Amino acid sequence: MHSHELAVADLTVSYNRIPALHHIDFKVRCGHCVALLGPNGAGKSTLLKALAGLLPLETGTIHFHNHLVRSATQDFAYLPQRENIDWDFPATVRGLVEMGRFLRTGWWRRFSKEDEAAVDEAIRLMQLEDFADRQISALSGGQQQRTFLARSLAQQAHVFLLDEPFTGLDKPNQDNLKALIRQLRDQGKLIIASHHDLGTVPELFDHVVFLNGELIASGPVTEVFTTANIEKTYSRRAFAGPHSHELAH
Repeated sequence: MHSHELAVADLTVSYNRIPALHHIDFKVRCGHCVALLGPNGAGKSTLLKALAGLLPLETGTIHFHNHLVRSATQDFAYLPQRENIDWDFPATVRGLVEMGRFLRTGWWRRFSKEDEAAVDEAIRLMQLEDFADRQISALSGGQQQRTFLARSLAQQAHVFLLDEPFTGLDKPNQDNLKALIRQLRDQGKLIIASHHDLGTVPELFDHVVFLNGELIASGPVTEVFTTANIEKTYSRRAFAGPHSHELAH
């Protein structure tokens, strides 16, 4: 399991011909929690969407476990920022988790006992048994995050792509999510999360990728999470992304 590697090579992504990410190269292995760090407009969300197969690549390749990733795949689960999700969508917790299973089996195939068991197990692991029949709109922020993680588990994803997963959660729910992410890492999953709270990076993550339109640095937290790399990434001298005036965030 831990030999699974995600390799990104020469990745460029543009919006309306304006590059949001320039020639990004990095490698990360399963069994790790990876922080994507950089100012607003640095391309963190763009990178996550590109990895999830939701954006076309202008240049470059993405390989996972030595296979070329050309489009959305059941091995990758993407969790957008909470404000980008329609929480009024009429779905129960169980219904949303079942959607993750359909991503793996196909929408036209009948649910098997194995599918039901995978959904039950995902709901149990995310401690959502008491909320299985509740509409997602009636959940707290933390419960909503756990429901989406449960959907990813039912999908049997290997790579979890999380866009600012801690934003808007209170302290108990943040702590709960930290524990769940560590649990996924210990199961050999790869978690890649955009994150803006530099103070919590060492306790949460073991690998960092510094981005500001281009790759500034990538490697273990103990080696790469340095004042020099932070200053280089968040300085205005770095690649001026479309929102570079928001560097305060």
